[in-house]
Amino acid sequence: MLVNQNTVIVGEKAILVPYRAEHVPRYHEWMQDPHLQETTASEPLTMEEEYEMQRSWAQDEDKLTFIVLDRGFPDVPGTGSHGGGMAGDVNLFFTLDEEEGGRQAAEIEVMVAEQGSRGKGIAKEALRALMAYASRELGVKRFVAKIHEVNAPSRKLFEGLGFEEFKR
Repeated sequence: MLVNQNTVIVGEKAILVPYRAEHVPRYHEWMQDPHLQETTASEPLTMEEEYEMQRSWAQDEDKLTFIVLDRGFPDVPGTGSHGGGMAGDVNLFFTLDEEEGGRQAAEIEVMVAEQGSRGKGIAKEALRALMAYASRELGVKRFVAKIHEVNAPSRKLFEGLGFEEFKR
């Protein structure tokens, strides 16, 4: 989404930066992990497809993507200097129909791909920061998380943020 192309959101544990081409190689490496593929319901892509996906998401007005940086780790060489190592991503999707809230509602998701960044509260902080940003800057009033049944940690995370299951 063009609206966040220059937006950086700084938290205590995490920094959210726009998903750019320099992040693709590390992101692609993460997405080769069968466990991450299963828990995120993702299919493996070629490197070329991953670059195309990054370019299309940057231009798509229905997707808002940030790379989550862990402030407890150094910058990953080649990914820019932002004050933290790449840990995962956090996304909003404006693909809900009018019955589900239209543009005032968005699907939200988070992935902490780096093992060393898990269990530190980074995902929770990233979600809170993204929800605050989306409410303030984009007028989002309702967030929906679609979580794969096998992803118990994600279900627990969202429940801890006050999300309630309404459909399986």
